Formats: sequence, structure tokens, C-alpha cells
Amino acid sequence: MSGRIAAADIAAVRDRVRIDEVVAEHVTLRPAGGGSLKGLCPFHDERSPSFHVTPSKGLYYCFGCGVGGDAIDFLMAMDHLSFTEAVEKLAGRVGVQLRYEGGSAGQSGPDPGQRAQVVAVNKAAAAYFTEQLQTADHARAFLESRGFPADVWPQFGVGYAPRHGLVAHLRSAGFSEKAIIGSGVAGRGDDRTYDRFRDRITWPIRDVSGDVVGFGARRLAEDAGPKYLNTPETVAYRKSQVLYGLYEARRAIAKQHEVVVVEGYTDVMACQLAGVSTAVATCGTAFGEGHVKVLRRLLMDDAAASVIFTFDGDAAGQKAALRAYEEDQQFAARTYVAVAADGLDPCDLRLRDGDEAVRSLVATRTPLFEFVLRAAVAGLDLRTAEGRTAAIRAVAPVIGGLKDPTLRPEYARQVAGWIGTDGDQVLREIRRTAGSAPGGRTAPGRVPGGQPRGLDLERAALQVILQRPTAVGAWLESVEPDSFAEPLLARVYSAVLAAGPPDDGPAWFGAVLDACADDDDRRMARALVARPLPTDSDDDAYAVGVLARLLDQSAERRVGDLRAVLGEAATTADPERQAQVLGDLMAVEEYRRSLRNYWAGE
Repeated sequence: MSGRIAAADIAAVRDRVRIDEVVAEHVTLRPAGGGSLKGLCPFHDERSPSFHVTPSKGLYYCFGCGVGGDAIDFLMAMDHLSFTEAVEKLAGRVGVQLRYEGGSAGQSGPDPGQRAQVVAVNKAAAAYFTEQLQTADHARAFLESRGFPADVWPQFGVGYAPRHGLVAHLRSAGFSEKAIIGSGVAGRGDDRTYDRFRDRITWPIRDVSGDVVGFGARRLAEDAGPKYLNTPETVAYRKSQVLYGLYEARRAIAKQHEVVVVEGYTDVMACQLAGVSTAVATCGTAFGEGHVKVLRRLLMDDAAASVIFTFDGDAAGQKAALRAYEEDQQFAARTYVAVAADGLDPCDLRLRDGDEAVRSLVATRTPLFEFVLRAAVAGLDLRTAEGRTAAIRAVAPVIGGLKDPTLRPEYARQVAGWIGTDGDQVLREIRRTAGSAPGGRTAPGRVPGGQPRGLDLERAALQVILQRPTAVGAWLESVEPDSFAEPLLARVYSAVLAAGPPDDGPAWFGAVLDACADDDDRRMARALVARPLPTDSDDDAYAVGVLARLLDQSAERRVGDLRAVLGEAATTADPERQAQVLGDLMAVEEYRRSLRNYWAGE
């Protein structure tokens, strides 16, 4: 039976790993104030960033969908890993040697999950393919003929899959038959396991964290099956959610606020070598919603960002451009299409005209919206009234579906010029079909951020307790759970008291989470830690002031209770009781006056 990872080692991983670095491999993060970072949530669609990362606490939390946790939780959710797999991956990253209780660690850890096995097999296969390329003369000659000399192959992990040998190599490396087949690099038939990629150039496909999740492979012999063959769907590889080259291009995409989507592996190589460092490619499937979600997280839904599609100039390329436009409304970024005048793809264009031609192709792109409009009227006889009317009806829903409504009148005038009609006529048709996008879809509006504008006093107080525990530690002796009228907050504060002496380190907050009664309490605690404080994080006066204001609020309730007692008939009839209550009331009021010396501005 496999063992469990020692609790002390799990704690060491949590302590050493930088959660902002882990999250930044998937989400573009920007400063949010108070030592926090924010970005678009990778777990649900949103327009305004509500996903917060707090490096000092090692936590993330999304105010839009309520998910949160530490780096382990993030990898489990993002990469579909088990707890053990996530800990093992992070341990390797930060150099923690894991120990197992009730079992022993093997090469890949005890009883590694299926995804981890797939990634391990793929990593070994990638190394095997690159080694085989060194002696595969016909594969080397093919790459060189496409403009890729040997010195650039390692940059892209290019390899060669011989007709047989991979399965035997993986077996000798200790991988099980189940793992080899499950990875997709081999198939099963006629009671034997066989290499899936035979006599092909190979490219490793990495997810955004750098794991090799699959392969793309191009045939070398004309009679050797489909021209391109990809890894089938596995637990690690989902072609609708993976973009070739994204791992290598992710930082350039985030920095330049631009992504260039090409159609093939060699096109990515050509663009990268030509200086277009933001190039990525789909992996044997059309560009779709899953790819949009991946790119939006890197582009941060910046309206000034650019998404540029390059397509072949033939009918298939035009069809691909129109399919891409179906996803356009999901981008806040501006979308473009770049098609070479003679229809060459970036690889062929570079081979014929050099690097500058590739850079020029990307620089001289056309707005995708304009491309779609021209395609809508292509083939219509604009010399006839019937043709012009058909053109107006074709373009009106397209213009009406624009993300930015202020652009509609301008495009209406432009299209009227192309068609040879009056701009008002186009605008009337747009108004008739207002709100529609191509295919009858309703143009989506902006999704409002789920974040409230401010926190009430109780939440603000619990927030500073969790974020600045040592700054307000001395005050906690005066704060009771009933200082929080909201039951959820009172329960979280009870967990604070149960966690022991306040400390700014992640271990103390982990103790708070452990002491929480249920998941709702833990979600609230994580949310309050993730939300940036409204003042500079070094301002202890703010933290203390909020606690003073909370205590004043509790004291105010006490004043109300005492005044009610003073008004009771029994108290009025008992001078001694009346004096005692009045004395208590004066003491509370004096206490409130002392607290006001610490109040923070609201």
C-alpha cells in the first residue's frame, strides 16, 4: 500500500513555494495594492479581474466564483492533479525531498496519479525523439529544407520518431504498459503494443506550466498516413485547450499584449525565429472557445491588446478566419487577420522571402471584423439593386454585433462606400437587427465584476486581524466573538482565537483554516486574506484604528442595552440599581472616548 507524504514535508513545500510564480504561469498578474496581485480568474469567465493572489500568505482567492486556496490547491484545480501529484510537482520545483509514511518513494513517488504518469512517459519520449533525430539523416534534411538548421532544433524540442523502438525504450525505463498506452505515444492492436508515431518529425506540446502533455508529428513518407498526427485525447492532453508554443511565448504575450495564432508547428518555428515571439498554434483542431479562455487569461482582457490570426489564402484559410470570428466577441482585445498576398503561410513566406517578410505580414494585418465584412459581400453583384440589398442585409447583423457600439456608425459608412449605397440605409438595417451578432447570436455585454464596492466594519476588522495579526495582536484580548454580529464572521474569529498566538507567517493562517468549522468559514477567511487592504500595507495605524472602531461599535451596543435598563420601571424604582447602571454607562462612554484616539478614517 502506498504511503502518505509526511505532514512536515507538505508544510515545507507550502512554506518554500512562491504562489505568485505558480499562478503567473497561468494568469497574468498585476499589483492590486496592499501586497496583493490580481488577474482574470482561470476557473470562470470574467471581464474584470477578481482573482487575487496574496504572496505573503501563500493564498489565492476569486471574489467572482469563490474559489481559493494555496499553491497545492491551485495546481490540483488547474492541472487536474491529485493532492499527492500536486505536492510532488511543487516539491521538485522548490527542492524539498519528500518522505512517505507507511510506504517508500519511488522514482515518480508512491502510486503516482494517472496524469503524472502520462507526463513522465511523454518527457521520456521527448528525450528519446530528440536523441533519434541526431542520426535520422532524412529527417534532418527535411528540417533544413524548411529553413530550420540544426542549431535551432533544441529551442523547439524537435525530434524524430523511428518506425519502432519507442515502446521498447519506455519499457526498459520502467514504465508500465498501461502508462505507455495511456500517454498516447503508443497504441494497442493485434495483441501487441505499437509506436503511434512512425517515421515522423515530432514536436513536444507543452501545457502552460511546461509539462509535455502530447506530441504533434509530421510524416516524412508520402504514403505513411495523414500528413499530421497528434496525440489522442488523454487525461493530460485536451487539444481544445492547448496551444503549441504557448509555454515558450507566454511571457512575451503578457508583456507585449499580443498573440499571433498560426496554423502549424513549422509556422510557430518560423515566426519565433523571425522575431515574432508571440506566435502559437492550435494542435490539429480549429481555434475555439477553450483556446480563447487560455489567451484571455494571459492578455488580461486588455482592450488595447491584439490577437492576430494568420491563415492560408485559399478557401480553407478564409473559412478558418470566419470560424475564428465566431469567437471574437469573447475577446476584449482587438482581433486581426494576416494573410500574405500570394497566400503563403509564415513558414513558406520565411523560406522564400526571409524573416523581414514574416514580421511585415504580422505588422500589416487587417482587422478581422473588416475581413468578415468583405467576405460577407464577396460574390454578390453590387451592380444590381438586388445585390446591394442583399449586401446590406448581410453586413447589418455583423456591424450590429460589434463589441464597441461607437464603431458602428463608422463601419456603416465604410461598408456603404464598398456597396455603393447610402450610409443611412445601412444604419437603418443595423437598427432593425440591433443587438444581433453573426449566426443570430446576441452580442454579449460586459460582465460586471462581482466585487462589492466596500467592506462593512466587521469584515474590515476581521480582514486586518487575518492580514496584520501581529499589528493588532494586543487588541485581540478585548475582541470577543460576539463583537461580530454576522454569525459567519463570528465563527471565523473563533477560529482565529483557536489558532494560538497571532503570527504573520503562513503557518498561523493554516492553523486558522484548520480551526474553521466548515468550508464556508474557510472560504470567508481566504476571501478576507486575498482582498487588498484599502491603505498601504505598512500602515499599522489603519489596522489598529479599524479594531478600535469595531470595539466602539460593540460598546455602542452595550450603551443601548444599558439605556434600555435605565428606562425599565424596576431600575427607576431602585436608586441603588439605577446608580450602578448609570456608573456602567459612564464607564462605557469613557471607554468609547478613549477608542476614538485610534479611529481610522472610514
